[in-house]
Amino acid sequence: MNDTQKFARQVFDSQPFSLFIGAELTASSSDSAELTLVIKDHHKQQHGYAHGGVISYLADNAITFAGGLALGGNALTVEFKINYLRPGVGDRLVARAQTRSTGKRLAICQCEVFAVDSGVEKLCALAQGTIVPAN
Repeated sequence: MNDTQKFARQVFDSQPFSLFIGAELTASSSDSAELTLVIKDHHKQQHGYAHGGVISYLADNAITFAGGLALGGNALTVEFKINYLRPGVGDRLVARAQTRSTGKRLAICQCEVFAVDSGVEKLCALAQGTIVPAN
């Protein structure tokens, strides 16, 4: 595990909400991050799909990690947009975020969120956000 991955793991493990919801940081690099969540009944809405708030959380946090790592430290989301493409149906969700542009004071990141059912990934949401250093 390199220093970037150690830093990402330390930050993720210090997030009470991420731990509470059951998310996992499954991959990270100097400008990307992947979060995974096993879908449980308490993550679902009335139709049995993963709640949009759960999908949004994964996209937002993955984007913030990707941008923060690209900017070299702790970060915050200052703007975020998500498009839901299809219901989150399956046994888990995977959010993969990538930094697309980095300046001195902000990073623009995009994320794809997939619903995984029996190993088959289906794109269920696309998101984009602006990330700034927390300091």
